[in-house]
Amino acid sequence: MSVEQHKGYAPAKSDLRVAVITASDSRTLDNDEGGALVQALAEEAGFRIAGRQVLREEPATIRAAVAALIESGNTDAVLLTGGTGLSGRDSTIEALAPLLEKTLPGFGELFRMLSFAEIGAAAMLSRAFAGSAGGIAVFAMPGSPAGVRLAMARLIIPELPHVVGQLRRGREPGPRPQGHHHHG
Repeated sequence: MSVEQHKGYAPAKSDLRVAVITASDSRTLDNDEGGALVQALAEEAGFRIAGRQVLREEPATIRAAVAALIESGNTDAVLLTGGTGLSGRDSTIEALAPLLEKTLPGFGELFRMLSFAEIGAAAMLSRAFAGSAGGIAVFAMPGSPAGVRLAMARLIIPELPHVVGQLRRGREPGPRPQGHHHHG
């Protein structure tokens, strides 16, 4: 199956419901630049916003919020910003790892590659990652507006319909197409 055929399964951007979560001990909805930018770019792309939250960097809190979104059935993707660095409080990955059924290593790899072109070797400090949980796409990106803009504009917005289309195919009842394929 070609990439074009594959993308034929992608829903319209206006059919995608995304939830935005900021992991931060210092931000509120009023001063959360990263989360506001995720929401603005998602809306500009035509996605529907299923909610936005700012949560403290407590792994149990972040995990519970994402689990509730998955359980609700009202979202196709959770876009998280913040908590992907190396400091002691950066725990978004540790919070979400137990929920993920599949990881999407290419997101973090490509994010760091693109980031390297912009900021050099400091890009290796980002632990941006993505995967799926309960048939929902989960993307975790840095909290900085520059990191958000890079992740959203270059990676998430262009491919989210394709990603969600693939996840929805996995949930649909009925016969599976014959044969299989590999990305990469």
